[in-house]
Amino acid sequence: MTEKDQYIQKAKARIDQWDAEIKKMKAQVEEAEADKKIEYQKELDEMRAKRDEAQAKLDELRDAGDDAWQDMKGGFEQAWTNISSAFERAKSRFK
Repeated sequence: MTEKDQYIQKAKARIDQWDAEIKKMKAQVEEAEADKKIEYQKELDEMRAKRDEAQAKLDELRDAGDDAWQDMKGGFEQAWTNISSAFERAKSRFK
């Protein structure tokens, strides 16, 4: 397995973890009282948007040629850090 494949596999695993967290949060939204439901739905929408953004970045990286992916890696890591932080902030507001 190449370094690129390992990198992509690790990122995909994190996105899968976010998918599981979103599913768990969706259950909380459905069980919440009306006033909290609106607030939770907003956070859930933000989490989904960040997850989708991460998937798009991962797709770009996956589609990059073997030579170009090294050049893209730095930008991906910065974007990934920003997306991860935003996702975690949205998640933390569920508590």
